[in-house]
Amino acid sequence: MSTPSTPLALYGRSRGVPATLAALGCAALLTLWMASRPDFYLDPDRRVPLLSLAPLLASAAIGVSLHSHTRDLDDTAVRPWWPRRLTHLLLLTALAATALALALPGNSQVFGAAGMVRNTLGATGLTALSAVLCGARVSWLPTTLYFSAVYFSASAPRMRARTALTWPLQSGPQLGAWAVALALFVIGTALYAGRGARPEGPRA
Repeated sequence: MSTPSTPLALYGRSRGVPATLAALGCAALLTLWMASRPDFYLDPDRRVPLLSLAPLLASAAIGVSLHSHTRDLDDTAVRPWWPRRLTHLLLLTALAATALALALPGNSQVFGAAGMVRNTLGATGLTALSAVLCGARVSWLPTTLYFSAVYFSASAPRMRARTALTWPLQSGPQLGAWAVALALFVIGTALYAGRGARPEGPRA
């Protein structure tokens, strides 16, 4: 006789948390494998693509988990849902940032753990904001477009000097880059906790 599922287990399955955790684990393992290669270890500049790709993968997985199949029930629940949404997002973000930081050793000057934490926070905040505006299922798209645009335009001299715009590609200690990433995370987290992801129709 099977035991009944707990409310926490039901919540996790309804949000696809097991798949999200698996995706975060894969992102951390990919980061660890790439960072252990001699060319990545000896040449810190080779870590720049990884410093963008790993947070993108993590934030995309987290963003998809923000989708609710019972949004109408959530809105009419007796207890407010914002604490659950806030806890959900904060726990997954903390797990992703910790795992990716541990997988990419190095100090803040050589695109190491500090830059990985910053990019994870910024990417997740931007993804959470996109979930509120566009829906959780496509929340990864604006973040991917922004990171791609920054990556391909960062070689321009004018863009290279603008730390606030090219924050995903900064090595780690730049205050402007941290300010933008933290602002995105705080705004995205607050809006998602307060409003939830935008309601979406059933898949075709």
